[in-house]
Amino acid sequence: MSMKTSNESFKQRIDVHMKDDFMLKSVANAQERMFANRQIAADKLGHWEEWREMGMDIRNHVLENLDYYLHQLSEKVLDNGGHVFFAKTAQDATDYIEGILKAKNAKKVVKSKSMVTEEIGLNQMILRNDCEVIETDLGEYILQVDDCDPPSHIVVPALHKNRTQIRDIFKDKLNYQGTNDPEEMTRFVRNHIRHDFLEADIGITGCNFAVAESGTIALVTNEGNARMATSLPKTHIAVMGMERMVPTFEELDIVISLLCRSAVGLPLTGYVTALTGPREDDQCDGPEEFHLVIVDNGRSEILGSEFRDILRCVRCAACVNTCPAYRHIGGQSYGSIYSGPIGAVLSPLLGGYDDFKELPYACSLCKACHDVCPVKIPLSDLLLKHRQKMAEQGIIPLSERAVVKGFTVLNATPFVWNVGVKVGAVMGGMLIKNGKMPFNMGAIGKWSQTRDLPQPDGESFRSWFESRAKK
Repeated sequence: MSMKTSNESFKQRIDVHMKDDFMLKSVANAQERMFANRQIAADKLGHWEEWREMGMDIRNHVLENLDYYLHQLSEKVLDNGGHVFFAKTAQDATDYIEGILKAKNAKKVVKSKSMVTEEIGLNQMILRNDCEVIETDLGEYILQVDDCDPPSHIVVPALHKNRTQIRDIFKDKLNYQGTNDPEEMTRFVRNHIRHDFLEADIGITGCNFAVAESGTIALVTNEGNARMATSLPKTHIAVMGMERMVPTFEELDIVISLLCRSAVGLPLTGYVTALTGPREDDQCDGPEEFHLVIVDNGRSEILGSEFRDILRCVRCAACVNTCPAYRHIGGQSYGSIYSGPIGAVLSPLLGGYDDFKELPYACSLCKACHDVCPVKIPLSDLLLKHRQKMAEQGIIPLSERAVVKGFTVLNATPFVWNVGVKVGAVMGGMLIKNGKMPFNMGAIGKWSQTRDLPQPDGESFRSWFESRAKK
């Protein structure tokens, strides 16, 4: 999988997913539950706004001193006996990892959940090398078994599937003979992939945060699969976005406190794992070889642009869990591995406007995402900047440009404006019956058919006001 997850148009995707009643109900239930749990966890912690301020300051400090902390991190990883590779592009990253696969003659790779490895299309490269790759996060595993179905949520990738669908997938693909009980299916998967952990030549993980002062990689999981993927295979490869750092463990404590509460409404997830290089001679487990792949893939350009605030993101999905647009269209409608408000901002930056030009408009600008973001990213402001940038580049549809240009002329010519208002009032009175128009009118057609429109009385407000002002 790569950034783009569908070749269908945005409209086609929406038309399909807005008819998926189970998915819509699932999303609504998940949003309500996660939002409530987040609020409870934040209240228990206390002084939540101060914590958010600290999180924002830490992330801003790292971005302002990114070159320094990248150098410090790489030096520490090397001192600890690891290897570091800076990948300018997604291709550079996959080429480097491909070299490791070939050097180790790897036949099986186990992976823990990682957005950046999906972003760079890592799994496709591994499969092209006749090497088996197994996603060990339960949600990602379900999607992989189901012919690599795209994720619909950053934290809960298989949110759009119900237990019966999952049982049927396991039955068809893995010869599962049990019920649709979640615990029974989880035990089945655990037993199924246990052998994969033991047989894997290489374990690949993402990196929630790297601690620059020590060269430590921190992984935040709920299932413990990352510990298996990093302790059993002889080689561990960690892939991280270049911005995913904190200076010290003190800052790590703060951002993980924010991440866990914002993502799942808990003080901590089931497992927080800190890894510092390959195992030493007196240690009985852990990898013999450790590689850290630091991915740029467009982040340098974002850092130097008006969109740099998006690099503060900790991938908690709090914005997704509160977004009304996501609630009504679901994650797969975005056509990107990143969905919701974060996806609407980040996908065009990493994947370009050609594939993701509709996403900045998949937003009501209600600013709910801004209010819940643990590092205070002004997501709605960034979406407006996308819209402005696309307008300046002429990317918006010709019809929209014509309407805006026409309105500009109309608004700049008082006589034409007054005539238009009077004609519009008369036509509105003639056309609107019982709150509806008899036909779809241009860009507002579908909008007007789903609302009860007020019945105009055939007179504009200006003429109404002037007639009464004279009295």
